[in-house]
Amino acid sequence: MDSIQIPPVDFRLIAPLLVVTGWAMVLLLVDVFAIPANRKKLTGYLAIAGLVVAGLVAIPLWDVSGSTFSNMLVLDRYSLILTWIFLIIGALSITMALDYLPRHGIEQGEFYPLIMFAVAGMIVMAQGTDLIVLFLGVELLSITLYILTGFAYPRLTSEEAAMKYLVLGAFAAGFFIYGIALTYGAVGTTNLALIAERLADPAAETNQLLLLAGASLILIAFAFKVALVPFHMWTPDVYEGSPTPVAAFMSVGTKGAAFAGLLRILVTALPALQPFWLPVLGVLAALTMLIGNLGALSQTNVKRMLAYSSIGHAGYILLSIMVASERGAQAFLFYMLAYALTNLGAFAVVIALEQRSNATWSLDDFTGLYKRQPLLALAMAVFMFSLAGVPPTAGFMAKFYVFTTAYEGGLGWLVLIGVLTSALAVFFYLRVVIRMFMHEPQGDLEPALNRGLSTDIAIAGGLTLLFGIVPAPIIFLVERSLVAAGG
Repeated sequence: MDSIQIPPVDFRLIAPLLVVTGWAMVLLLVDVFAIPANRKKLTGYLAIAGLVVAGLVAIPLWDVSGSTFSNMLVLDRYSLILTWIFLIIGALSITMALDYLPRHGIEQGEFYPLIMFAVAGMIVMAQGTDLIVLFLGVELLSITLYILTGFAYPRLTSEEAAMKYLVLGAFAAGFFIYGIALTYGAVGTTNLALIAERLADPAAETNQLLLLAGASLILIAFAFKVALVPFHMWTPDVYEGSPTPVAAFMSVGTKGAAFAGLLRILVTALPALQPFWLPVLGVLAALTMLIGNLGALSQTNVKRMLAYSSIGHAGYILLSIMVASERGAQAFLFYMLAYALTNLGAFAVVIALEQRSNATWSLDDFTGLYKRQPLLALAMAVFMFSLAGVPPTAGFMAKFYVFTTAYEGGLGWLVLIGVLTSALAVFFYLRVVIRMFMHEPQGDLEPALNRGLSTDIAIAGGLTLLFGIVPAPIIFLVERSLVAAGG
């Protein structure tokens, strides 16, 4: 009887992932048995420490590359930079929640490990080179977000948002797994590199129709995750009903992870099907940029406005994904970093204006903010200008990078739509700025700033300006994160 050969596993290549998941599991036990009910912030601080340790563990891996688990997970500079971005997103989101949860009477220690598990799912999607692994990453991220979305129990809007997200998310998961099944039936493998090899081999037996059907279903699943039109309708309701730190985390984390996985699939597995997926993604990008920004125009609720704004930005990010080249991957990485810092900062300002049992998300609540809290108003202005793509902010450099990359990739008509919708978006972003600086304060609402929120806003605002004024070091860093066609 032949002995079973266990493939070699290089745990060094998944060291940051192991730190995040291991720390989260230990933290769950520590929170239950060692941390009193009135000191749950300590769990949050420990979670941030775990994310920092994971980031430090990743530094020596910069010049390391390779695959493990039978080529199902890969470590390269592309996945490493994404890992750092995801760790930053997780740490800033936890910092936002430290005061928010007790202020709204929903503080539970498991919130912080759940954020860590979601970050772990994002890292899996960045490193995954197999459709099964990408599905596991998507589901690990999604299941934690279903719980976090409904974390504001017994607030009915939070429960409704969680149920809506769960039902639609399960529907999208069905598309994904069925797409994987059809793809496997067409080419006989779920490994991304092997799929590309079999499509390039004229002697290989592949069912083209079955493959196109499978790829279409997988694309629908990813379109739902990143809120591409017409799979975007859940976004405003879920963002509005979620606890605000969760909405902030979801707005940048889910997009980054899903787009990272989609880029892997397009570049590594399906370059031969570019004539099929390029026009489809082009139509989705155009609709997403148009409808996302048009939807934001009519919003008087800032949280819903940011939700529609995130839909529009998904369209901009998709332009870099469509190029499906090394330069496209670089533009994607820079845009994700800039967008993450900007959007998290904007949500942090919204949290500062929220009071217990008083969801202050109306545009009117920003009226006269400059005279009440000048620094807070200046920070929000920076975030609004960055989201609009106004220089000298990181958002401007990110859009410029993406648009030039897309234009060089032959997507000039989409770049034109992107520029026009960016001009349209200036209206609803400037509307917030005008209310803060050019109107008198109304009522006696005072922002509830604390050390955590102030730190979040200062870091996000400072880096948003720094990367806009001096973008060269970050551009140099992402340009060294090479993503070859083989992955």
